[in-house]
Amino acid sequence: MAAQLSRLPAAECLKLCHRVVDGLCGREPPRWGDYSAIWSLEEWLEVLHSLEAVFCQATGNNSTDEKVMSGLSEVGSSHAEAVLSVLKARWEEIRLALLDRTSAISSATLQDFDWQLKLALSSDKISSLQTPLLSLSLDIREDGALKPVTMEMNKEELNTLITSLEAANKVLLQLK
Repeated sequence: MAAQLSRLPAAECLKLCHRVVDGLCGREPPRWGDYSAIWSLEEWLEVLHSLEAVFCQATGNNSTDEKVMSGLSEVGSSHAEAVLSVLKARWEEIRLALLDRTSAISSATLQDFDWQLKLALSSDKISSLQTPLLSLSLDIREDGALKPVTMEMNKEELNTLITSLEAANKVLLQLK
């Protein structure tokens, strides 16, 4: 990306970065036709994807200015400053766009849940089992329809579920 981006004047780099962020946020992205005199189509796509990756990764990882600048060390300082200034100015906007993309992965939401603890005393194979089982019923709303989901878990499966939910909650808290 460094060699390609350096062909663009620093002032134009600032405009390009703003248009790349516009594209990330669902507005009109930059068009190759506006830059076809500077880059071939292949070079354009490389520059575009590289800038998108810089904005997404820096925002998603909550990177410091120093870390962003070190990642842009191969780019000229004026171009790196342009990228950083756009990132700082539109950080919240990029963050919200990334959150929207993530939440759009699934439209399903948990509407209600119910649980029961059961004790399996025996089975057809074992006369004395004494195994606790959790029966979990979830009501999931997806595209306006309510879909019931029921699962039964033993202690190990329940511990795995709880660990997974705690990890997901930790990720959500980091995104806020």
